[in-house]
Amino acid sequence: MAHKSHRQKALAAQLEARPEISLVKPKVPKKKPVSDGMEVDSDDEGVVVGSALASASGEASSSGFAPLSAKEQSSVLKNEFRRVPIPPHRMTPLKREWVNIYTPLVEMLGLQVRMNVMRRAVELRSSGHTIDTGAIQKGADFVKAFALGFDVNDAIALLRLDDLYIDSFEVKDVKTLHGDHLARAIGRIAGEGGKVKFTIENASRTRIVLADTHIHILGSVQNIKIARDAVVSLILGSPPGKVYAHLKTVGARMKQRF
Repeated sequence: MAHKSHRQKALAAQLEARPEISLVKPKVPKKKPVSDGMEVDSDDEGVVVGSALASASGEASSSGFAPLSAKEQSSVLKNEFRRVPIPPHRMTPLKREWVNIYTPLVEMLGLQVRMNVMRRAVELRSSGHTIDTGAIQKGADFVKAFALGFDVNDAIALLRLDDLYIDSFEVKDVKTLHGDHLARAIGRIAGEGGKVKFTIENASRTRIVLADTHIHILGSVQNIKIARDAVVSLILGSPPGKVYAHLKTVGARMKQRF
Protein backbone atom coordinates (compact mmCIF):
# COMPACT_ATOMS: atom_id res chain seq x y z
CA MET A 1 0.00 0.00 0.00
CA ALA A 2 2.88 2.32 0.75
CA HIS A 3 4.41 1.69 -2.66
CA LYS A 4 0.99 2.40 -4.35
CA SER A 5 0.53 5.66 -2.53
CA HIS A 6 4.01 6.71 -3.60
CA ARG A 7 3.14 6.16 -7.27
CA GLN A 8 -0.05 8.15 -6.89
CA LYS A 9 1.88 11.04 -5.37
CA ALA A 10 4.36 10.95 -8.25
CA LEU A 11 1.55 11.09 -10.88
CA ALA A 12 -0.15 13.94 -9.07
CA ALA A 13 3.09 15.89 -9.01
CA GLN A 14 3.53 15.42 -12.79
CA LEU A 15 -0.03 16.61 -13.54
CA GLU A 16 0.47 19.70 -11.45
CA ALA A 17 3.74 20.50 -13.22
CA ARG A 18 2.10 20.49 -16.73
CA PRO A 19 1.01 23.92 -18.06
CA GLU A 20 -2.72 24.50 -18.56
CA ILE A 21 -3.84 24.53 -22.19
CA SER A 22 -6.80 26.84 -23.01
CA LEU A 23 -8.90 26.15 -26.07
CA VAL A 24 -10.35 29.70 -26.08
CA LYS A 25 -8.18 32.33 -27.64
CA PRO A 26 -7.91 35.39 -25.44
CA LYS A 27 -9.61 38.46 -26.83
CA VAL A 28 -7.16 41.22 -27.61
CA PRO A 29 -8.66 44.69 -28.12
CA LYS A 30 -7.71 46.15 -31.47
CA LYS A 31 -7.42 49.79 -32.30
CA LYS A 32 -9.35 50.60 -35.44
CA PRO A 33 -8.95 53.82 -37.39
CA VAL A 34 -11.90 56.16 -37.10
CA SER A 35 -13.10 57.45 -40.49
CA ASP A 36 -14.96 60.69 -41.08
CA GLY A 37 -18.65 60.58 -40.25
CA MET A 38 -18.44 57.11 -38.56
CA GLU A 39 -18.03 56.02 -34.94
CA VAL A 40 -16.30 52.67 -34.15
CA ASP A 41 -16.89 50.72 -30.96
CA SER A 42 -13.89 48.36 -30.38
CA ASP A 43 -15.55 46.37 -27.57
CA ASP A 44 -18.63 45.32 -29.58
CA GLU A 45 -16.81 45.42 -32.93
CA GLY A 46 -19.86 47.16 -34.47
CA VAL A 47 -20.07 50.11 -36.77
CA VAL A 48 -22.51 52.91 -36.02
CA VAL A 49 -23.40 55.28 -38.80
CA GLY A 50 -22.81 58.85 -37.82
CA SER A 51 -24.93 61.90 -38.19
CA ALA A 52 -23.49 62.71 -41.60
CA LEU A 53 -25.15 59.68 -43.19
CA ALA A 54 -28.29 60.00 -41.09
CA SER A 55 -28.95 63.43 -42.54
CA ALA A 56 -28.98 62.09 -46.11
CA SER A 57 -32.78 62.12 -46.14
CA GLY A 58 -32.86 65.88 -45.52
CA GLU A 59 -33.19 68.66 -48.01
CA ALA A 60 -29.54 68.49 -49.03
CA SER A 61 -27.33 65.41 -49.28
CA SER A 62 -24.00 64.96 -47.47
CA SER A 63 -22.19 65.97 -50.67
CA GLY A 64 -23.79 69.41 -50.51
CA PHE A 65 -26.02 69.05 -53.60
CA ALA A 66 -29.78 69.59 -53.42
CA PRO A 67 -32.07 66.77 -54.68
CA LEU A 68 -33.30 66.94 -58.28
CA SER A 69 -36.77 68.22 -58.99
CA ALA A 70 -39.38 66.22 -60.92
CA LYS A 71 -38.71 68.18 -64.11
CA GLU A 72 -34.95 67.62 -63.86
CA GLN A 73 -35.48 63.93 -63.18
CA SER A 74 -37.62 63.61 -66.31
CA SER A 75 -34.55 64.29 -68.45
CA VAL A 76 -32.91 61.24 -66.89
CA LEU A 77 -35.81 58.93 -67.89
CA LYS A 78 -35.05 56.40 -70.57
CA ASN A 79 -36.76 57.05 -73.90
CA GLU A 80 -39.61 54.58 -74.43
CA PHE A 81 -41.43 53.69 -77.62
CA ARG A 82 -44.79 52.00 -78.19
CA ARG A 83 -46.61 50.99 -81.36
CA VAL A 84 -50.35 50.38 -81.05
CA PRO A 85 -51.89 48.51 -84.02
CA ILE A 86 -55.19 49.82 -85.39
CA PRO A 87 -57.76 47.47 -86.99
CA PRO A 88 -58.65 48.27 -90.63
CA HIS A 89 -62.24 49.23 -89.78
CA ARG A 90 -61.00 51.80 -87.22
CA MET A 91 -58.61 53.66 -89.55
CA THR A 92 -61.34 55.96 -90.93
CA PRO A 93 -62.61 56.97 -87.44
CA LEU A 94 -58.96 57.44 -86.40
CA LYS A 95 -58.34 59.92 -89.21
CA ARG A 96 -61.60 61.71 -88.44
CA GLU A 97 -60.84 62.03 -84.70
CA TRP A 98 -57.06 62.44 -85.01
CA VAL A 99 -57.03 66.00 -83.64
CA ASN A 100 -58.95 64.93 -80.54
CA ILE A 101 -56.61 61.96 -80.03
CA TYR A 102 -53.15 63.48 -80.26
CA THR A 103 -54.03 66.72 -78.44
CA PRO A 104 -54.40 65.18 -74.93
CA LEU A 105 -51.43 62.89 -75.54
CA VAL A 106 -49.18 65.87 -76.28
CA GLU A 107 -50.59 68.41 -73.82
CA MET A 108 -51.40 66.19 -70.82
CA LEU A 109 -48.66 63.53 -71.08
CA GLY A 110 -45.95 65.32 -73.08
CA LEU A 111 -45.57 62.48 -75.60
CA GLN A 112 -44.57 62.52 -79.24
CA VAL A 113 -47.26 60.93 -81.42
CA ARG A 114 -47.54 60.07 -85.09
CA MET A 115 -49.89 58.02 -87.28
CA ASN A 116 -48.13 55.40 -89.38
CA VAL A 117 -50.54 54.78 -92.25
CA MET A 118 -48.35 52.13 -93.90
CA ARG A 119 -48.18 49.99 -90.75
CA ARG A 120 -51.73 50.93 -89.69
CA ALA A 121 -50.54 51.86 -86.23
CA VAL A 122 -50.13 54.80 -83.88
CA GLU A 123 -46.59 55.27 -82.59
CA LEU A 124 -45.88 56.90 -79.22
CA ARG A 125 -42.52 58.04 -77.85
CA SER A 126 -41.48 59.81 -74.67
CA SER A 127 -39.70 63.15 -74.94
CA GLY A 128 -37.92 65.69 -72.78
CA HIS A 129 -41.32 67.12 -71.77
CA THR A 130 -42.54 63.78 -70.37
CA ILE A 131 -42.69 64.01 -66.56
CA ASP A 132 -44.72 60.99 -65.52
CA THR A 133 -42.90 57.64 -65.76
CA GLY A 134 -46.18 55.87 -66.63
CA ALA A 135 -47.20 58.35 -69.32
CA ILE A 136 -46.25 56.04 -72.19
CA GLN A 137 -48.43 53.24 -70.76
CA LYS A 138 -51.39 55.58 -70.23
CA GLY A 139 -51.10 56.83 -73.79
CA ALA A 140 -50.95 53.29 -75.17
CA ASP A 141 -54.06 52.31 -73.17
CA PHE A 142 -55.90 55.39 -74.45
CA VAL A 143 -55.14 54.60 -78.11
CA LYS A 144 -55.94 50.91 -77.59
CA ALA A 145 -59.33 51.81 -76.08
CA PHE A 146 -60.15 53.88 -79.17
CA ALA A 147 -58.99 51.03 -81.42
CA LEU A 148 -61.36 48.65 -79.62
CA GLY A 149 -64.31 50.91 -80.43
CA PHE A 150 -64.75 53.26 -77.48
CA ASP A 151 -65.57 56.92 -78.05
CA VAL A 152 -62.78 59.47 -77.62
CA ASN A 153 -64.60 61.22 -74.76
CA ASP A 154 -64.94 57.90 -72.92
CA ALA A 155 -61.39 56.70 -73.62
CA ILE A 156 -59.85 59.98 -72.42
CA ALA A 157 -60.95 59.06 -68.90
CA LEU A 158 -58.04 56.57 -68.89
CA LEU A 159 -55.67 59.54 -68.95
CA ARG A 160 -57.37 61.43 -66.13
CA LEU A 161 -58.16 58.58 -63.72
CA ASP A 162 -55.85 55.83 -62.47
CA ASP A 163 -58.38 53.16 -61.43
CA LEU A 164 -59.97 52.51 -64.84
CA TYR A 165 -59.37 49.31 -66.79
CA ILE A 166 -60.63 47.47 -69.89
CA ASP A 167 -62.01 43.94 -69.65
CA SER A 168 -62.48 41.96 -72.87
CA PHE A 169 -64.07 38.56 -73.42
CA GLU A 170 -66.04 36.64 -76.05
CA VAL A 171 -69.47 35.08 -76.02
CA LYS A 172 -67.95 31.60 -76.47
CA ASP A 173 -65.99 32.11 -73.23
CA VAL A 174 -69.33 32.03 -71.40
CA LYS A 175 -71.26 29.54 -73.49
CA THR A 176 -70.60 27.82 -76.81
CA LEU A 177 -73.28 29.06 -79.21
CA HIS A 178 -73.62 28.81 -82.99
CA GLY A 179 -75.89 30.18 -85.69
CA ASP A 180 -79.18 31.70 -84.61
CA HIS A 181 -78.52 30.99 -80.93
CA LEU A 182 -75.41 33.19 -81.06
CA ALA A 183 -77.29 35.95 -82.89
CA ARG A 184 -80.11 35.89 -80.32
CA ALA A 185 -77.58 36.11 -77.44
CA ILE A 186 -75.97 39.20 -78.99
CA GLY A 187 -79.45 40.65 -79.56
CA ARG A 188 -80.37 40.16 -75.90
CA ILE A 189 -77.22 42.08 -74.86
CA ALA A 190 -77.86 44.98 -77.22
CA GLY A 191 -81.62 45.15 -76.94
CA GLU A 192 -83.98 47.04 -79.23
CA GLY A 193 -82.12 50.13 -80.36
CA GLY A 194 -79.37 49.45 -77.81
CA LYS A 195 -81.76 49.92 -74.88
CA VAL A 196 -80.43 47.01 -72.79
CA LYS A 197 -76.80 47.99 -73.33
CA PHE A 198 -77.46 51.60 -72.33
CA THR A 199 -79.32 50.46 -69.22
CA ILE A 200 -76.40 48.28 -68.12
CA GLU A 201 -73.97 51.14 -68.76
CA ASN A 202 -75.97 53.64 -66.72
CA ALA A 203 -76.61 51.24 -63.84
CA SER A 204 -72.98 50.04 -63.55
CA ARG A 205 -71.29 53.33 -64.56
CA THR A 206 -69.31 51.65 -67.33
CA ARG A 207 -69.04 51.77 -71.11
CA ILE A 208 -69.66 48.64 -73.22
CA VAL A 209 -68.64 47.92 -76.81
CA LEU A 210 -70.18 45.04 -78.78
CA ALA A 211 -67.85 44.07 -81.63
CA ASP A 212 -69.32 40.96 -83.24
CA THR A 213 -68.79 38.22 -80.63
CA HIS A 214 -66.28 40.30 -78.61
CA ILE A 215 -67.43 42.37 -75.63
CA HIS A 216 -65.27 45.15 -74.16
CA ILE A 217 -66.11 46.87 -70.86
CA LEU A 218 -64.42 50.08 -69.63
CA GLY A 219 -64.66 51.10 -65.96
CA SER A 220 -63.38 50.44 -62.47
CA VAL A 221 -62.85 46.92 -61.16
CA GLN A 222 -66.05 46.84 -59.10
CA ASN A 223 -68.21 48.36 -61.86
CA ILE A 224 -66.76 46.02 -64.48
CA LYS A 225 -67.79 43.05 -62.35
CA ILE A 226 -71.40 44.32 -62.12
CA ALA A 227 -71.65 44.89 -65.88
CA ARG A 228 -69.98 41.57 -66.69
CA ASP A 229 -72.40 39.64 -64.46
CA ALA A 230 -75.33 41.28 -66.24
CA VAL A 231 -73.94 40.48 -69.69
CA VAL A 232 -73.18 36.88 -68.70
CA SER A 233 -76.76 36.45 -67.45
CA LEU A 234 -78.11 37.67 -70.79
CA ILE A 235 -75.81 35.30 -72.70
CA LEU A 236 -76.99 32.34 -70.60
CA GLY A 237 -80.60 33.14 -71.50
CA SER A 238 -81.97 35.33 -68.70
CA PRO A 239 -84.75 37.70 -69.84
CA PRO A 240 -83.92 41.43 -69.78
CA GLY A 241 -86.59 42.09 -67.13
CA LYS A 242 -84.85 39.84 -64.63
CA VAL A 243 -81.50 41.51 -65.35
CA TYR A 244 -83.10 44.95 -64.86
CA ALA A 245 -84.41 43.93 -61.45
CA HIS A 246 -80.97 42.67 -60.40
CA LEU A 247 -79.29 45.88 -61.61
CA LYS A 248 -81.84 47.95 -59.70
CA THR A 249 -81.00 46.08 -56.49
CA VAL A 250 -77.28 46.44 -57.06
CA GLY A 251 -77.66 50.14 -57.86
CA ALA A 252 -79.58 50.79 -54.63
CA ARG A 253 -76.89 48.91 -52.70
CA MET A 254 -74.15 51.03 -54.30
CA LYS A 255 -75.96 54.26 -53.39
CA GLN A 256 -76.19 53.17 -49.75
CA ARG A 257 -72.49 52.33 -49.71
CA PHE A 258 -71.42 55.70 -51.02
